[in-house]
Amino acid sequence: MLQALYSLLWRIATPFLLWRIWRRARREPVYGVFPAERFGFYGNSKAAPARAGFRAAPVWVHAVSLGETRAAQPLIRALLNRGLPVLLTHMTATGRTEGARLFEQDIAQGRLRQAWLPYDMPGAVSRFYRYFAPRCGLLIETEVWPNLVAGARRYGVPLGLVSARLSAASARKTLRVASLARRTYSRLDAVLAQTQADADRLRTVGARDPLVVGNLKFDLQLPHDLVQAGTTWRQRLGRPVIAWASTREGEEEAILAAMREMPRTQAGIAPLAVLIPRHPQRFDDVAAMVEAAGLSMRRRSGMAGMPFASVEPQVAVLLGDSLGEMPFYYAASDVAIVAGSFAPLGGQNLIEACACGVPVIVGPHTFNFAQASEDAIEAGAALRADSAQAAWRLALELIDDDARRDAMREATARFSATHTGATQRVIRAMNGWLA
Repeated sequence: MLQALYSLLWRIATPFLLWRIWRRARREPVYGVFPAERFGFYGNSKAAPARAGFRAAPVWVHAVSLGETRAAQPLIRALLNRGLPVLLTHMTATGRTEGARLFEQDIAQGRLRQAWLPYDMPGAVSRFYRYFAPRCGLLIETEVWPNLVAGARRYGVPLGLVSARLSAASARKTLRVASLARRTYSRLDAVLAQTQADADRLRTVGARDPLVVGNLKFDLQLPHDLVQAGTTWRQRLGRPVIAWASTREGEEEAILAAMREMPRTQAGIAPLAVLIPRHPQRFDDVAAMVEAAGLSMRRRSGMAGMPFASVEPQVAVLLGDSLGEMPFYYAASDVAIVAGSFAPLGGQNLIEACACGVPVIVGPHTFNFAQASEDAIEAGAALRADSAQAAWRLALELIDDDARRDAMREATARFSATHTGATQRVIRAMNGWLA
């Protein structure tokens, strides 16, 4: 009964969804590509599976957005290396754009195809399964939808939640509709959790026998060209760099205020701040904030080439208004402040920064990456600050303290090395589905 009501609400929301696609596509053109796919219409949806663009039944991987797409990269690469075709679905423009960049050659060769995952309506989900007929489905991290899971059972598609995480806050929200949640999670054929705490919480919402395999993000292979370019650019720049990575709405005001109040270190050094908003639709808004704060700025989008031209000494802020260059920004930085954690948003991924060997500072709200954050802090690879102002002050202190910064760099290498291997554990757990 509850699932029927849930499905009815989706149908009622259809006009709003159409309006939302149109509105977001005005700022993110990719979001408006193939809008019919969001309702389960993929060309001739009654076509045989071979007409879906694959010679064999694909392994379906769902990576909702940018972070999940990056996290899924080592797993998808392992599947492709086994000769398995891959269907990669997304819900956001940033996820789809990143997937197209990461797997450009595989897409051109027909080994991987991208598509939008349909909204969680029974008819749309059924059309999706009929058209693609995947051999199995791997949902990355959190994407569990009642009709999607029920459809997998109906069409005989084994479905797993991979690199699964569930914060305490999300578990409480999920249990507000406990009967629907437990029915949905119990229908998953496999749940492979990041940590034991995640596994325990997933069990409370209905998951059957979750297995701890670790976090796929630790297996991410950083692009050597971007890392090398970032290192070279930093050396040529001739002054320290502090990255504000993946900032979210409501954080930049405090960040800019802290930078205005403390423009230099105690030793009189004026670092360059690289400000990288999490969502590309906010690039122009953040640029306007920097200008309103009276801080001199250059935009990455206005600087051609990689590594791009030097930034003048009087410039205080480089706005990282680009996609796919985060490894460059991290490799170019002396300290990385990973944002999304200075407002109650759960934080962003600090694992990539550690993999680049840069000391990390996080804010107080890291519940989306709770275990990774605590482990990094315990390992000496990261520090926690209770506000954006405190984070900036701490970063300035690290710029003045070469020995402490070098010790943190060494700690990031140890931290990253001790947490790898999740990809192979996932492959082993799913081997029966992939044979």
